[in-house]
Amino acid sequence: MSLETSGSAVLLLAHGTPDMLDEMAEYLSKVTGGRAMPQEVVKELQHRYAQIGLKESPGLEPPPLTKWTMVQAHMLEHALGAGKVYVGMRNWHPYIADVVAQMRLDGVTQIKAVCLAPQNSRTSVGLYRRAVHAAATGMEVEFVAGWAESPVLAEAFAEKLQPVWEEACAEAGQRVPVLFTAHSVPCRTIMTGEASVAGARPGTPVQDSPDPYPVEAKRTAQLVAERMTPAGFGDKDWYFAFQSQGMSGGPWIGPTVEDTLKAIKAEGHVGVVMQPVGFLCDHVEILYDIDIAFRQTANELGLKLWRAESLNDSPVLVEAIVEVVSGRYKATVDEVMVPA
Repeated sequence: MSLETSGSAVLLLAHGTPDMLDEMAEYLSKVTGGRAMPQEVVKELQHRYAQIGLKESPGLEPPPLTKWTMVQAHMLEHALGAGKVYVGMRNWHPYIADVVAQMRLDGVTQIKAVCLAPQNSRTSVGLYRRAVHAAATGMEVEFVAGWAESPVLAEAFAEKLQPVWEEACAEAGQRVPVLFTAHSVPCRTIMTGEASVAGARPGTPVQDSPDPYPVEAKRTAQLVAERMTPAGFGDKDWYFAFQSQGMSGGPWIGPTVEDTLKAIKAEGHVGVVMQPVGFLCDHVEILYDIDIAFRQTANELGLKLWRAESLNDSPVLVEAIVEVVSGRYKATVDEVMVPA
């Protein structure tokens, strides 16, 4: 699919985030597919979002996830120089269905959909795919399912990591390890057979192959580490963990950040640099989970915690997305949906 073709456009897909605290219960029902969350979970998430600036009424600018996703879309549109770039959210405004409807009105007939979650997973990417395909009946859709091994994406992360790692090592007076993270997912979502649908939404198909997500998440981390080699970074300088396990439902994949921080302390380190490689911009899992909760955990363990700046408006990130959209980087692409 060429964006030079009239009627072609890019659709960037993101998770979505509420604009006000009193929208939390409704927002969470979207995340869970209509299942109501316990009131204590709603209140806890309201507390976390309040800690990162969400209020009872809309702020002067959108929440971080919405803000930075829109910035990335604007930068991508400028970098491509052809075709329009739209943003659709799975769990909040602007909803994917509404955005695809607007694309129809704008005369778009071919969509290149790219998840702003580079590692392919049934939990996130699979739900985005279903939402796009349901809304885009009669349109041609090329859905990019994964771009975890993009060398330019690894370069974007390494560009943010190197200065803070060097600063941490200098301040600590010794080598400080890096803890790469990605968002945890329920254990059942990476399993096969009947275990893959235990507790899942009605209609979820039984999976006959393992989910690629854990492998892809660790592969992104490995590629970032390799990019750091010229700075003297080695295989023994990094760890990997899954963060932000859910507060309800069955078990979620690990190792957890909390357990990994304990292990890092036990090995005699005095600090740690964290870099989430499963997230492309600031949002609650970074601004609260890392900057507040994990920093407190580290402090209680006697570790100093540094964090690499999020990609946000990184030109190198935008270059990575351009490569995905243009096909210069051969991303994992689902079979193109062509109108009958």
